[in-house]
Amino acid sequence: VQLQASGGGLVQPGGSLRLSCAASGFIFSSHAMSWFRQALGKVREFVATIRWSGDSTYYADSVKGRFTISRDSANKNTVYLQMNNLKPEDTAVYFCAAGSGIIIPTISTATRYSYWGQGTLVTVSS
Repeated sequence: VQLQASGGGLVQPGGSLRLSCAASGFIFSSHAMSWFRQALGKVREFVATIRWSGDSTYYADSVKGRFTISRDSANKNTVYLQMNNLKPEDTAVYFCAAGSGIIIPTISTATRYSYWGQGTLVTVSS
């Protein structure tokens, strides 16, 4: 199983980035996919989830309206996180995660996810 996250970097406040996470080694189309992030000295926190079917998405309040999660199950087995209007408080290492059988009340619980990527660093600074 492999989750390869990419797309992080340095961006100015108000800018945009698009993260990608390429999945392999498991049945991508049957797993919910999520993004979490962890800032230096802080606990890992939930960012966004997209259901296995792609028909429902959920976001942390802190990113709602600025971030968009999507997935390509047909061709690339990849999940994306489009991040707009970035703020300095968005600075963190972003991780993608995959899980099956996750019910809505637990989508923000990291321990419910079976597979994790290695993380990609996003730095928002002028």
